[in-house]
Amino acid sequence: MASNILQLPFRRSHAVSLSDAITQYISSKYDQRPDMFADDLMIIDRLRSEAVNVQEPHYSGITRLVTYAAQLKWLGGKFPIDVGVDFSWYPAFGFNASRPISQNNLRFELANVIFNLAALYSQLAYAANLTTADGLKQACNHLCSAAGVLNHLRTDIIPDLRASPPEDMDEMTLQSLELLLLAQGQECFWQKAVKDGLKDVSIAKLAAKVSDFYGDAGDLAVKSNAISTDWIHHMTAKHHHFAAAAQFRQSLDCLEKRKYGEEVARLRDSLLCVSEGLKEQRWINRTVLGDLNGLKTRVAEDLKRAEKDNDVIYLSPVPPKSELKTIERASMVLAKAPSQVTDAVSMLGDNGPLGQPLFSKLVPYAVHIAASIYTDRRDRMVNESLIGELESMSDKLRDLLSSLNLPGSLQALEKPLGLPPTLVSHAEEMRQQDGLNRLHRSIEDTAK
Repeated sequence: MASNILQLPFRRSHAVSLSDAITQYISSKYDQRPDMFADDLMIIDRLRSEAVNVQEPHYSGITRLVTYAAQLKWLGGKFPIDVGVDFSWYPAFGFNASRPISQNNLRFELANVIFNLAALYSQLAYAANLTTADGLKQACNHLCSAAGVLNHLRTDIIPDLRASPPEDMDEMTLQSLELLLLAQGQECFWQKAVKDGLKDVSIAKLAAKVSDFYGDAGDLAVKSNAISTDWIHHMTAKHHHFAAAAQFRQSLDCLEKRKYGEEVARLRDSLLCVSEGLKEQRWINRTVLGDLNGLKTRVAEDLKRAEKDNDVIYLSPVPPKSELKTIERASMVLAKAPSQVTDAVSMLGDNGPLGQPLFSKLVPYAVHIAASIYTDRRDRMVNESLIGELESMSDKLRDLLSSLNLPGSLQALEKPLGLPPTLVSHAEEMRQQDGLNRLHRSIEDTAK
């Protein structure tokens, strides 16, 4: 059974110094000194090193990946996504898996870490002991977690990437892989049901849903540019295998209920499905091929017996496939990401399971941007509304003083030659018009 499960490969990365980029950014953009955060800078580099070195299936890797992912989400509120370091990652699928992709993007780094978490869960399922009921249950849970992590990556992280995602992280690829993981989880549950001796009708419902999952995953994989043809052939073979298995189990239920004609019809359809699956035998592994051949032998034997019994003894009419009732589906799996992935930031804190949030004393990036916008708007308002108005009123005052021949007339008053007669008469005229008070009011208005 182990080779029946396809495991997601890890993405690999080069070593980079995230702390250097953050130090440079704090120095250039913030009023706080980088040496205030020496411990945080050291920790972030250590967390990244531990996370990118998770390249084998071990439970300790889960903590490393989710802890670093949580800090990356937290840093998104402290720094812009283009903080100044090029993160290089090799694709896990596709023809360009030997060439790394680099982006100056914290969300790109987060997406790769989350993908590796899904890969880790799938590999833990692959490594489980699938010959025991507990091992099958454990593998099913791991595969559901892997599918949930990919769903979180596809719906929450990739849309905020602000850049084109890598070829093996596009919508079709991630959806196909998510359904593949659910198919394998449902298959584990189906095998446990067989081991536990559940009723044939229940096992048929489980197998039919396995077939649906594999079929949908294969249809999406064909539209992906990253998933290999070997994996597509594997999904196709599995789709037909479990369609055949569902009909076979349903035929056993028909035999128990003495529906001999329907039993023959379902066994014939089962044999056709197995034959469709065997068309992929050139590209599938030995275990999958062995399962198909084993099922074909069993179905062929039962069909031979059922046809003989029906022709000789029961003489029940054999309905065409179009008249067969569709087998009901029973889905026992759900794509559910662990809470430390979906609610990562809330688990950071003094007593949080994922540790202390780094750079917590740094003014948030959003506040920094808001302060800059406020300063710009304040300066523009002062220049336009106050300084501009003040200069305009000053010009009016100078024009008024000039029209009154001031301050030249006052300077003439200080000279011993006396005042010119025209100035005396003009002064008398100004007094009659209450010019002094009007001049005071004008000065007060200007001051206001």
